[in-house]
Amino acid sequence: MNSRKVVFIFWSTLLLGSISGGIVGVLTNLDRYLGDGAENFLIGLVWMLGISAAFTLVSQMGFFAYLFIHRFGLGLSRSHKLWNRIQWILIAFVFFDLVYFRYIAFGENNSFWGYFIIPTALFLYAVIIATIKARETNKGAFVPALFFMFVITTIEWIPAIVADDPNWLILYLTPLLVGNTYQLLLLHRLHKKT
Repeated sequence: MNSRKVVFIFWSTLLLGSISGGIVGVLTNLDRYLGDGAENFLIGLVWMLGISAAFTLVSQMGFFAYLFIHRFGLGLSRSHKLWNRIQWILIAFVFFDLVYFRYIAFGENNSFWGYFIIPTALFLYAVIIATIKARETNKGAFVPALFFMFVITTIEWIPAIVADDPNWLILYLTPLLVGNTYQLLLLHRLHKKT
């Protein structure tokens, strides 16, 4: 991988994440941005693009951090099987935490089962992306891709989870998912060109 490809990943991910988050951010607050004319709409759009760009940068930092963590984990465990088992344990732990700790923090008057929706949806999305990654590369890529898409995305998403505001949850998650998915599925394609 040369520096040109790293720069390409950086800018293309930043562009896709910013646009996706900007669109979702404007659509979720459309009444606020359309209410006071075109100038208000443009300022709101620029604001949403800027915030989404910041969230996309978090996605990129998480991706490169995971590349390091994955290699480090493989080096420590000296076995793909052991490292995969460790990742499965961490996936289960994060799923439990995402349900239980959100319920403890915010679920006073809500049903416990309602807190399964977001982790389950995120997990199913991660399974779909990991399956695509495994089909395009090899079967051994499934667990690392699943771990990245579920655990690392959840870690990157913590500031919005703590706020517990539905608008922030969606606005923050959109560029994270777009950025993480794009980077994960692009990396092996760039390696093939080398």
